[in-house]
Amino acid sequence: MLTIENMKKIIIAFILSPLFIACNGDGQNTNGKSNDSSDGEKGELDKKMTKRDYSITPAVAYNNIFFDSAAMEKFFIEEKASDVIIRRMRSFYNSRNYQYAWFTPTGLTEQARGFWNLHNYQTTYSKDTSLKDKALQAKMDDYAEQDEFTVAPSNKGILQTELKMTQHFIMYSLNSIEDGFIKRKEMERFIPRFKVDPVYLGDSLVNKKHKDGKYYGDVNKRYKGLQDAMAKYLDIQKAGGWPVVDASVRKVKAGSSSPAIVSLKRRLHMSGDMPANDTSAVFNDTLKNAIMSFQSSFGYTADGSLSELQVKDMNVPVTTRIEQILVNMGRMQWLVNDPSGRFLLVNIPEFILHATEDGKKVFDMNVVVGKEGHNTVTFTGMMNQVVFAPYWNVPVSIVKKELMPKIASNPGYLESQNMEINGDEGGVPSIRQKPGPGNSLGKVKFLFPNSYNIYFHDTPAKSLFSKDKRAYSHGCIRLSDPEKMANYVLQNNDSWTPEKISEAMNAGEEKFVKISKPIPVLITYYTAWVDESGKLHFADDIYDHDKAIGAKMFINSSL
Repeated sequence: MLTIENMKKIIIAFILSPLFIACNGDGQNTNGKSNDSSDGEKGELDKKMTKRDYSITPAVAYNNIFFDSAAMEKFFIEEKASDVIIRRMRSFYNSRNYQYAWFTPTGLTEQARGFWNLHNYQTTYSKDTSLKDKALQAKMDDYAEQDEFTVAPSNKGILQTELKMTQHFIMYSLNSIEDGFIKRKEMERFIPRFKVDPVYLGDSLVNKKHKDGKYYGDVNKRYKGLQDAMAKYLDIQKAGGWPVVDASVRKVKAGSSSPAIVSLKRRLHMSGDMPANDTSAVFNDTLKNAIMSFQSSFGYTADGSLSELQVKDMNVPVTTRIEQILVNMGRMQWLVNDPSGRFLLVNIPEFILHATEDGKKVFDMNVVVGKEGHNTVTFTGMMNQVVFAPYWNVPVSIVKKELMPKIASNPGYLESQNMEINGDEGGVPSIRQKPGPGNSLGKVKFLFPNSYNIYFHDTPAKSLFSKDKRAYSHGCIRLSDPEKMANYVLQNNDSWTPEKISEAMNAGEEKFVKISKPIPVLITYYTAWVDESGKLHFADDIYDHDKAIGAKMFINSSL
């Protein structure tokens, strides 16, 4: 049972050794040879080895499954692991009392999925051959395809994968991050170990000091953006939080006065949306601009007129926002930082696709993502084909749940939808929709092969892009301007001019076109982030991923 006394001990231990970032660490260089390899005496080695933390028990652990340390020692022998990897892995698991890092009792951890996305990018686009491992690739690809599966701590195959993932994580950290900017203890705390108080955690991340002046945020600007925002939100929390905004404020018209306006202005001033500390009770232009700033931060249309839902967002306690920032700081650790060349990133809760080249923005595009129950998953892929005037091969699940009942009640249904049966799959008809004006994929789709059968595509349902919250699809990602995307991905192909692209989109005949240099695609899930101008944004936790992480990560989480 988690008593108040035990909670105090955990918090004290946490202050001395933060969950993500530690002040002390050994040096390392980018060729993977850590400076700890020069250690001679056992005493020196001990200084570079985290002691086993026996206080982490299933009752307080982030993840409640553990393994026997002897299994790891056997792994070292079988893998013929280097001294550096052996010391790092012992230290890593000592810090978490041999608690699994990459698996939960019901499948992969979110951190496992995040690191695997980064790993795939490293091994495909950056050609990092040191991380190539066909056996691990096959295992992780299989696990990643499954939403849930039973994990028995005694399962040797899963334990082998767990240890392999840690080995690769250490190799990635040593090889891919500039010398000194990720300390040993920092690396060990990329994956949470036990439940903590979010305010203490946030405070430790903001106020840590390194003697060498090198910080992880210096090589991960998105992480640093949230870290800086954390400092501001901690100040608000220490000042007692922001005032509750009365729902009646929605009815106050421009130019009118109300006592509710005073608390609204104070709330917006505290979050930085209202630069001037205007304490009047009048709904003036300054307040309208502040409301519009708030609305843009939360993904709403910035019209200066508050809705009930927006007032509800304003009244979310600052401690909850601190938890949200912390969860997303953890996710930012797995984000490809300033990728070279062309790069497409979709942030699911933001409903936006970001196209960049060498880390600089080219354009943003509104998207529609999967609705609840048909979640769009996070993964990394390589866009390699454009398909003009595509057939829509209807997924078996949709055929069974949606089409077959309609066919049973209306024999002419398929013909009315420009659909046809083109085979049979285990007793279920294979159905596809022909190219044409009503095709569910619109006039073009973009393929980046993956086991989830997710791709970008056009849609005839254009009205959905005018909505602020855009989770309506069966999992694939709909683009608001697919013709712009087609021109962008084929811009280096002289055979495909804008005129030819437009013609092919409207030809009514399916045509596949290869992209000469495949483009990395990263599907992500961030509910808090800082944009290129330094503005902090929040989004709804549409799939409850934050809620699940918060329950494991924080004492009495409010997410």
